[in-house]
Amino acid sequence: MIDLSLAGLTGAIAGTVVAAVIYHLFVGLLERSIRAHQPAESDVSLSVVRRIVLAIDVLAFAALGYWIGRMFDG
Repeated sequence: MIDLSLAGLTGAIAGTVVAAVIYHLFVGLLERSIRAHQPAESDVSLSVVRRIVLAIDVLAFAALGYWIGRMFDG
């Protein structure tokens, strides 16, 4: 059976919210940087980069939030 705690799930939700905010702030800078270095870059590869950054961001911050939440679980 999977042992899930309310504190861990709350931490994971908070981590996901933090990930969304950081993604929103970071992806604009990343997009401008890619377009400056490769102006002929297609939108398809830029979309792939955005998806990879979002996936890594959400996984890392949700896991970190869950871990921190579990630390506060009594």
